This record gives sequence, structure tokens and C-alpha cells, in this order.
Amino acid sequence: MKIRFWPALIILIVMAVTVRLGFWQRDRAHQKEQLNARIVAFENAPAQRVGAEPVTLKDIEFHRVFARGTFMPDQAVYLDNRPYQDQPGFYVVMPLKLDGGGVVLVNRGWLPRNLSDRTGIEPYVTPGGEVEIEGIARANASQAFELGHGGSAAKLKIRQNLDVAAYAAETGLPLQPFVIQQLNNTGDKLVRDWPAPTMGVDTNYGYMLQWWGMAAAALGFGLYAARRAAKKDESKESAAHPVDGNA
Repeated sequence: MKIRFWPALIILIVMAVTVRLGFWQRDRAHQKEQLNARIVAFENAPAQRVGAEPVTLKDIEFHRVFARGTFMPDQAVYLDNRPYQDQPGFYVVMPLKLDGGGVVLVNRGWLPRNLSDRTGIEPYVTPGGEVEIEGIARANASQAFELGHGGSAAKLKIRQNLDVAAYAAETGLPLQPFVIQQLNNTGDKLVRDWPAPTMGVDTNYGYMLQWWGMAAAALGFGLYAARRAAKKDESKESAAHPVDGNA
């Protein structure tokens, strides 16, 4: 069977690319599985105390932590478009002035939206005096899709997202570079039914199978096309050299 160079080369390139992309998605899934295992281990480890000494995000993210200090309600930020059980609402993010110095942001929980007033904030309780907060250290207080860069956290209480470094620059607060996702109940009427970190492992495996399926399809198409071309060549040769039945 005669193989045509350029069609064969195109098929091989398509197969090489799709097989490589499949392996890349598989590797991404394995990386996420390893990260998920680390997260589970961190969350079940003894809590680390958050104090005035700065801690790098890479050394604290996903770890269980606790902090003692006083909330700063005048600096609260409400993250919009955070639904819970199909009900619109906010995440209440508030700085906690630590008892040993320094400040850390705390995502205190979910608050339902005032449906009659989009800019209105439903009442909730902020404990007075010193409180102890337990939770998980996260890079941010959750990230939602946003067009542009939103407003200034120092001037806009209700906003889409909150960048820790930008908020520190805007307010002048000596913030730790992470946010505590609060777990313990402080009697504030906020909901803390936090979603698990979305790793997307199943999605990666799905893409892996899709890419490898495309590679298999390219191979099948190539074999089919080559077979058809071979049959056409055989037909042409038969027509050009007919067999004499009387010989």
C-alpha cells in the first residue's frame, strides 16, 4: 500500500500534539491530587498561631490557623455576587487587629443580600473586645469573575474582589499576606458553610480522554483514508492493465 507523504505527516503531527496534550492534562490532574492531599493534611494538623511577625503565603496557605485580636468593623468590605443555596449575598471580610501587633484579614462568613436595597447591608453581629478566630489560611477571600479591576477597597465597601496587597496599600494596614477563612462560631449570624477548594481533577481527566480520543480518531481517519487511496490505486491499475480472460 502506497503511503502519501504530506497527508501522513499531517496525521502524525495531529496525533503527536493531541497525545502530548492528553499527557499534559493527566499531569495537571496528578498535581492537583497531590495538592489536595496536602490541603487535607494541613487542615487536620494542629493550628498555627498568627501573630505580628509576617508569614509568607507559601508557608501558610491552606494551613489551619488561629488568631487573637479585635475586629475593625469600620474597615469591613463586602464581596458581592457570592450566592449561597441560590440566594444572593455577600462575604463579610474584616481586618482583625492582632493582640501582639499587626493585622490579618478575616473572611467572617456569608450574609444574605437585602433584596429591597441592593446597597443595603443586612444586620449582623460583630463581637466587641478581644476574640479568638480559628480558620484556614487562604490566598484571598474567594475570587469571582470581574470586568476591569473593580473599585478601591478603601472607598468602596461593596465590591467584587479584594486583593490583600492592594487593600494594605489603600488602607495603610500592616496586613499579613493571606486571609483567614473563619470556621469557629462567634455568634454573629453569618453562614460559614464554605465550599471545598475546587481542584477540577475530574475536568482534567475528562480533557485527557478527549485529547487521546482525538488522537485515536486521527489514526482511524488516516488508516481509512490510506485504505481508500490504496483501493483507488488498485482500480486505476486494473483499468490500465485489464486481464484478458481468453489468454
